[in-house]
Amino acid sequence: MEKQEKKLFADFQPVSTQQWEEQLLKDLKGADYAKKLIWKTTEGIDVKPYYRSEDLEQIAWMKALPATFPFVRGNQANGNDWLVRQDLKVDDIKATNEKALDILMKGVDSLGFELGCEKAYTIDEIELLLKNIRTDIVEINFFSTHQHLQLTGMIESLVKKYNRPLDAIRASINYDPLARFARRGIWYENEKADFEKAAELIKAASALPQMRVIGVNGHIFTNSGANIVQEMAYTLALGSEYLTRLTDQGLFIGEISPRIKFNLAVGSNYFMEIAKLRAYRLLWANITNAYGLNDANNGRMHMHVTNSTYNLSIYDPYVNMLRTTTSSMSAILGGAESLTVLPFNIPFEKPTAFAERIARNQQLILKEESYFDKVADPAAGSYYIESLTDSLVKAAWKLFLEIQEKGGFLAALRNGMIQQQIKDSVQARDKQIATRREIILGTNQYPNAGEQLKQDLPASVFESDDRRSPQAEIETIVTYRGAQAFEQLRYQTDLYSRNNKRPTVWMLTYGNLAMRKARAGFASSFFACAGYQIVDNTGFDTIEQGIEAAKASQTEIIVLCSTDEAYEGTAIKAFEALRETKIVVLAGYPTALVDELKAAGMQHFIHVKSNLLQTIQSFQQALGIVNQ
Repeated sequence: MEKQEKKLFADFQPVSTQQWEEQLLKDLKGADYAKKLIWKTTEGIDVKPYYRSEDLEQIAWMKALPATFPFVRGNQANGNDWLVRQDLKVDDIKATNEKALDILMKGVDSLGFELGCEKAYTIDEIELLLKNIRTDIVEINFFSTHQHLQLTGMIESLVKKYNRPLDAIRASINYDPLARFARRGIWYENEKADFEKAAELIKAASALPQMRVIGVNGHIFTNSGANIVQEMAYTLALGSEYLTRLTDQGLFIGEISPRIKFNLAVGSNYFMEIAKLRAYRLLWANITNAYGLNDANNGRMHMHVTNSTYNLSIYDPYVNMLRTTTSSMSAILGGAESLTVLPFNIPFEKPTAFAERIARNQQLILKEESYFDKVADPAAGSYYIESLTDSLVKAAWKLFLEIQEKGGFLAALRNGMIQQQIKDSVQARDKQIATRREIILGTNQYPNAGEQLKQDLPASVFESDDRRSPQAEIETIVTYRGAQAFEQLRYQTDLYSRNNKRPTVWMLTYGNLAMRKARAGFASSFFACAGYQIVDNTGFDTIEQGIEAAKASQTEIIVLCSTDEAYEGTAIKAFEALRETKIVVLAGYPTALVDELKAAGMQHFIHVKSNLLQTIQSFQQALGIVNQ
């Protein structure tokens, strides 16, 4: 008798979405479903608690294959290989060449050369820089230069001199006058001349089919604090501006689009960043198609990705390795063609050999040991990621159209629309960080309390990167790190402590064991963000014992840690006994007692709704660490 195959879950009845929702509402016991279970991202996108196959029914690209229009599933038909890129600052040409050859033997197959922006290089110097580098095997990229046309000609001449196959040369010259205008407020020459030069570059590179000469540097928006939807819309509008200006000069879309390289940054929002890159490709394919593609392959978005600097920190810097690893995973799974992993110490010093090695190996481990290069579009079919991609496509496209209605990217810059939207996003994100709604691990949550910076850091580490020219025509885009405000406060504590006793916070714990421990833990993390020394206690049997021990302690700040009920009658007693010599803080916010406590003179309350940044600033002033 033939054996019948039985499906694994054949005995279980399918559960409908309505049944799921009914059970959720039952479990919520009258609580608001939207407030409890719907997560609203900083972009305004509602993320549901679960997704099902029916969420994919209205998504148009679900049957699209990798390497087919609209390229949401990537540019490669098979696998997910990417180029491992490392950028090198060219201070000494011979030394840079030697370093390039060294790292090529360590797994790198794409080189980025940061040239001196004011230096005029000769072809002999570029030849020395590329000595013994097989440009038909290794991708080469140049940025921070004003010699875009000259370099394009030099590369072609050197390729022909060494008889390399022209169609195998992968290279880029990062010419992006629009991003320069956004960052500095000035053009290379003037608006008309800069766009004419862009057209010249495309023509000059005609012999090298894989050479990208126009850069679209969307990373400036990521690192300025823009949210993902804003970043996407601005970047796509910037790219579209080139398409419009260059087609107006008589170039065909099939000549322009393949010459553009998007330089993007990915942050720590893991699934959103995967969805972002997928959405980017789909939207760019649709934009280029609107200009009249005659070959679908010319609608591909060529993207180089690096880690965002926005969420990197100078305190507990090894956490940066974790940040760059997870964001690199997002970039790879999202389909990046090449990737630069930033060294963990880049926010505060010139990267060391150790930091650069770790950065390289992060990629190599993901490729050689985790096999991230084996499967095209690993996110395909994921109910969650496909739905996020669809949400980002719709939201970014809506903002993109608003920019186009204003006249395009350049017009939106000139009328201040983009700058104002970024400032609004920055203000919201800064508040989220200050109130710990957005966590920067080791900075505004779970800091390493024992860490002290001994090295002197330049003020620029704590300042925004403002490249505005004195002749700027517009308000410019400024990049910064979200952790800077907290880091500056903590660094002030470190500087103060070099010549003074480090401020100490002493926990006066009493009452219910679980609650006093919880509030002492909260308070310890709270004040450790300022770099203060923390002294915890196991607990006192009575408030009187705690008061006597607090008086005897060599400390500046006393934190009362107990239950709201226990504070009644004891908090004022402790405050009155200690207020002359100590700053007394209460952990929690007992609403029934607050008015009474404030009337008695108590000012300091720390709780989950506190603005951590403002609170620490007030303590810095009270302790004399900074001037009032």
